[in-house]
Amino acid sequence: MEIGVCVKRVPMVGGKIVLTPDEQEVDTRLSGFTISPHEECAVEEAVQITERLGGTVSVLTLGPPEAADQLRDALALGAKRAVLLETDGREWGPIATAEAIVAEVRRHAADGPGYDLLLCGNEAADTGDYQVGIRVACALGWPCVTGIKNLEIAEAGGSGLGTVTEEWGPEPPGGSGESPPRASRAIARARREYGGGTETFEFGLPAVICVKEGINLPRYPSLPGRLRAKRAAIERDEPQWRDDGLRKRSLRVPATQRKQATVLGTGADAVPALVGVLEEWGLLP
Repeated sequence: MEIGVCVKRVPMVGGKIVLTPDEQEVDTRLSGFTISPHEECAVEEAVQITERLGGTVSVLTLGPPEAADQLRDALALGAKRAVLLETDGREWGPIATAEAIVAEVRRHAADGPGYDLLLCGNEAADTGDYQVGIRVACALGWPCVTGIKNLEIAEAGGSGLGTVTEEWGPEPPGGSGESPPRASRAIARARREYGGGTETFEFGLPAVICVKEGINLPRYPSLPGRLRAKRAAIERDEPQWRDDGLRKRSLRVPATQRKQATVLGTGADAVPALVGVLEEWGLLP
């Protein structure tokens, strides 16, 4: 099974968020970078699926040359192939990002069997767009489910999940009039939590599935995995940047309530002040 996983390079969050002077970006000069948490779980899920069923995991990201570090992190977890859609550092909107990913998926299909499954994070940790996976599925004419916390993949007719008949998907927007046929070799059962209950979806592959953090517990990369990732070749392509029409006016860091402590005194000298505070709060009779 050929699985593609879309990951994004995002700043590590752990301290105070500072904006650039023009209020257009988060100042990341003193920040480290990592893979968005939902997508780290997507990589782990893809590796687990191929460990059970066989196959290959490819990871792809759109970002600056430095995003190769995040691809190598995914390779260290068990992915076998990495693709960097290299940009000049500008932030791409969800429409243009999805178009670049779709072009890579189609290019990979032209060179071989193509992806059976494309996994994405439910939303990026920095922008929270909730759009890219859905737009990719729509352009490819593949089924898409989001918010997934449990996933089962099995060969059609061989696992009790049901059977899948080959069918034609809807024509992608702007397509040529023909969508690739949906494969009948494997099926997926995906579950998500909703309204205090669980929704279950069953469908044939290929498909796009957006998973949430908590679907699994990502493994720690092993030393051999890190060494292998360090030596691995990364395929590169340079999609042309396109303004997708969305305009960012500014960013704003929400105000936080300041907390402070007052020292009432030390030892017995602090007792009168403490009693006064307790009386003020109505805690003494």
